[in-house]
This record gives sequence, C-alpha cells and structure tokens, in this order.
Amino acid sequence: MRILLVEDDRGLSDALAQLLREESFQVDVAHDGEEGLYLAETAVYDALVVDVMLPGLSGYDLVRTLRDKRVHVPVLFLTALGDVDHRVQGLNAGGDDYLPKPFATEEFLARLRALLRRNRELGTDMTLRSGPLVLDPLARRAAFGDEPVKLSDKEFDLLEYLLSHRGQILTRERIFNRVWGIDSDVMDTTVDLYVHYLRKKLQPFGYDTAIRTVRNVGYLWSDP
Repeated sequence: MRILLVEDDRGLSDALAQLLREESFQVDVAHDGEEGLYLAETAVYDALVVDVMLPGLSGYDLVRTLRDKRVHVPVLFLTALGDVDHRVQGLNAGGDDYLPKPFATEEFLARLRALLRRNRELGTDMTLRSGPLVLDPLARRAAFGDEPVKLSDKEFDLLEYLLSHRGQILTRERIFNRVWGIDSDVMDTTVDLYVHYLRKKLQPFGYDTAIRTVRNVGYLWSDP
C-alpha cells in the first residue's frame, strides 16, 4: 500500500517514513502543501497523512482542493492544533481522522490501518482473496491454498493493485504511478513486461487469464 506523507518537519517526516516502510508500506514524502497537492493529484495513493500547518498551502486547503476534484483517498491529519474547534475544522475540510501531536507511534499506525480497512472494505486482517488465491499485503505473502506463490517485490505490488481494484480498468499510466512511482526512471513498457511475468507465475494455478488486457488502455483483474 502506498502512502503520501505531507509534513514540513523533516525530522518527523523522516521518522514517520522510516516507521511506515518498516511496516511494509510504500511512502512518498512532500514537505509543503503545493508539492503534496501535486503528488496527490498525479499519483495514486491508498491514504494521505497530512500536517495542517504547511508552507505555501495549508493541509486543510490541500484536502479541500482534492475533495473539490473528487479525489476521495482517506486522509489522516496530524497537527499540534488539537482543540475541538480545529478537529472539527479538519473533518469539515474533508479529513477522515485527526491525530494531535505529540502522539504514540502505535496509535498512529492503528488509526492509519483503520482508515485503510474502511476505505478498501477489507476484513480486519486486510486479506485480499480471489477464489483460492489469498494475498496478505502486510505479510507480503501470496498463496493458492497452502501452496505459496513466489513473487518479486514489484510482482507482488502489481498483483495487490490489480486484485484490490478487481473489475476496474486500470490504465498503464495509473499502474505505473502506483507500483513504480511517478519519479521512477524505468521505461513505461515495464508495466507490460511485469504483467507478462505475473501471468507466468499464475499460470500453473490457472489464474493467468484473470489479468485481462484492455486494448490500447491497460489491464483489469477479473475473477476466473
């Protein structure tokens, strides 16, 4: 799962980014509101963690702009402004949760996971399933029943993204931005190459046909 962290305190942003990566999240970091808005509009994220008091564009204004553009990614506000009025202002701006500073890292992770569960309508263990295929995003394990599927990191990320958006047509650009990141210097044909790799890994289980090609557009996952 990919998280966008928008925090101007570089010490805190470095610490939170490291914490999230240790918990198997992919993290992009912005240090001002305008950069955060650009990334949130350009890439595809599972959740945003946004400080309120940012240079250039406040966290509230950032989220209001996204909501006006119908970007409905869940948002967790972080701020030193923890009184009731500010919490209400954050929720009215379009935030989904509000965590005052200072906070315990355990509570931060618990609130973030709760947002992800609600947004993706997953079970409490966040497991993704398609028939006998079971994907555990946190443990980064995929298996058909008791038989594991050996996947590279990017193959796993690609499978997770396709499976969590089953039935949706995903453009190559959207897949590329989500799995490799908008700043990646790999070629955009990498998406087609990794779809080929992933199909080969799923073929022994009869699931290579689950990844359908949409001509001139991209791909979609269709449960066999």
